[in-house]
Amino acid sequence: MKFLQLTVALILTAARIPVLAGDPVYPVSAIPDSLKKEAHLVKRLDERTLQVTSLKEMRMVSHIFITVLDEEGAAAAGMVERYDKQTEIKSISGALYDADGKLIKRLKQSDLRDVSQQGDGSLMTDSRYKIHRFYHNVYPYTVEYEVEVKLNNSFLFPRWTPRDEKHCTVQEARLTVNTPADFKFRYHTFCYPNQPVVREDKGQKSYTWEVRNLPVYKEEYYSLEEYKLTPTVWLAPDAFRLDDYEGNMNTWKGLSLFAYTLNAGRDELPDNIKQKVHQLTDNLPGNDAKIAALYKYLQQNYRYISIQLGIGGLQTFDARTTAAKGYGDCKALSNFMMAMLKEAGIPSSCAWVKSGEGQTDVQEDFPVDRFDHVILCIPGAKDTTWLECTSNTLPSGYLSGFTAGRQVLLLDEKGSGLVRTPVYGMASNQQHRTISATLDENGNMKADALTVRTGMEQDDLHEVLHALNKEKQLERMRSELDIASYDIVSYDCEETLSRNPSIAEHIVLNCKGYATVTGKRIFVTPNVLNRSIPKLTTDSARISPLRFRYEFLHSDTVKITIPDGYKLESLPAATELTTKFGSYSASTTLSGNTVTYIRRMERKAGTFPVAAYEDLVKFYSAINKSDRARLVMLKM
Repeated sequence: MKFLQLTVALILTAARIPVLAGDPVYPVSAIPDSLKKEAHLVKRLDERTLQVTSLKEMRMVSHIFITVLDEEGAAAAGMVERYDKQTEIKSISGALYDADGKLIKRLKQSDLRDVSQQGDGSLMTDSRYKIHRFYHNVYPYTVEYEVEVKLNNSFLFPRWTPRDEKHCTVQEARLTVNTPADFKFRYHTFCYPNQPVVREDKGQKSYTWEVRNLPVYKEEYYSLEEYKLTPTVWLAPDAFRLDDYEGNMNTWKGLSLFAYTLNAGRDELPDNIKQKVHQLTDNLPGNDAKIAALYKYLQQNYRYISIQLGIGGLQTFDARTTAAKGYGDCKALSNFMMAMLKEAGIPSSCAWVKSGEGQTDVQEDFPVDRFDHVILCIPGAKDTTWLECTSNTLPSGYLSGFTAGRQVLLLDEKGSGLVRTPVYGMASNQQHRTISATLDENGNMKADALTVRTGMEQDDLHEVLHALNKEKQLERMRSELDIASYDIVSYDCEETLSRNPSIAEHIVLNCKGYATVTGKRIFVTPNVLNRSIPKLTTDSARISPLRFRYEFLHSDTVKITIPDGYKLESLPAATELTTKFGSYSASTTLSGNTVTYIRRMERKAGTFPVAAYEDLVKFYSAINKSDRARLVMLKM
């Protein structure tokens, strides 16, 4: 949607530190041992100063010292600074120091690379980058960068997260915001228990946030968003200016009205498209059919291309331009679809959304633009239809986990503010698998498996089917199968497109040595294809509350024909588990020479306190044990 961001890869800070000539600069010996633990990088100082001059102008001065401990940290210790019509780079300086803090070299302006963001034709942008990296391979060493940037707007303030790299520790970091005394802005903090230090002098106010000695951030299964687990400060103005437009984001209504005004009046279609709309819809019985027909026309005739031109990447191309070019970004395609629906007599509105599975990034009590994508909302008499206009493959009315189940900003003349996209529940997100298998006395097995996935359970496979050729699809399948030795005899998929889409996946496998043969006994795991529950541990203290972003139901029915001349010696014990996180059951029975294994797992969505993690470990450990249980057959 946009790239109006004030950030660089590892630089964004301020305040020059006086260093006497010849004095060592951040020697490695001054790093506490606790900050070297599990780290590849140490931010010795990360200081940023934002100066708000007026609604038309801000300046950001960024000053950073990073010690690179080893080769793995080197790639993340460079400088990448973006600029465009809204952002001017005023100065860049830098230096390289050895482990003792002695100067090795300074950055020359001729060392800076200036590159366009445009690449493979899927992107149109007026953005460019200044890039630099000290290529040095004597570890450890320290790099310094200082950057001053002028911002010709007051719309998007920086988001401060000093610990923003994996395996990076922070010795000292500071954010200072200087404003005229009467300038109103807001802040929201995560993992920062204190208020900022506020000073006022000669008509200016300054606000300072500071952190010290942050250890490595550890990733955990089922955690909250990373910014909620590390010191983070969000900033947002009340009144702001962007190009020739002014607005106020003190409320979601205000931001909604600004976004609507920025894009209003850009939905006029050319005559040929108006005629096409009526040709496609005039004889259809209802709005759902008309929406589906126009959406299909959009998908078949227009393609997605990322466009970051104009006013911060926020203002859409008009519908006439999209019609003429045959492509557009999320804004343009949504606006074009909205224009076609309007011609068909169906009102709709665009909506700004933070995209990505599990990505919400919206605090209801803190209005600010953290959105990166646009979708379309079509109110109906009984239900609302949502469209992902950048997709050429999704069915009408289905969003997928990319934008489902979150707050979005509706752009309309009423300033409706936040609304929620559909939440796909357990009735939608299901996976049902049936397997018919035959085992021989050497432990080899032939298995015929049919798996039907619905809702968000089919999202990943849907992307694979439309992004990869058959060979690459098989490569992906092989990487996911938890079977030691096998050949894929056949593989095919059939999609059913609807508001709750499904994919039927059919695979036939020859599994060599699937069962273990020991003397007169054969040991078999009846759970053939569903052993993917992660193995959790309590080796270290849990930091994040647990969060399951969506709920699902999995069921497996496996029938295995055992070889002649064998009898059953033992079956796995039946398992029944019911917890706050969901339920699990598994049972194995024998009838004649056929073993039937039935597995069912339901997992709920929700957020659970840190203390619940031990219960989850027990739940998942019991599932893992049951999933891998074996039956034993004895030769008669």
